[in-house]
Amino acid sequence: MSAEVHPELASVVEEKIAAFVAEKTGTRPEVGQDLFATGVANSMFALELVVFLERTYAVTVAGADLQLPNFRTIGSMAALVGRLRAEAAADGDG
Repeated sequence: MSAEVHPELASVVEEKIAAFVAEKTGTRPEVGQDLFATGVANSMFALELVVFLERTYAVTVAGADLQLPNFRTIGSMAALVGRLRAEAAADGDG
């Protein structure tokens, strides 16, 4: 089974993450914008992002996935969600 995420689904995830970031920060970043380098996010907000992703998408972000590159941009967070959901679905296929 393929672990790829359909592009339309990825854009929906990106939109939902962008809306969360905008709601919490008052800034609507671009999908590829580095949230930390541009001052939109900091380490405390990173914790909020983890909780948001886990609750919204029923995934667990742990271990090696708790690295800054996975949270640097909206696109990287959407990719993380897609990968974690695909892995969970593949685990359920067995």
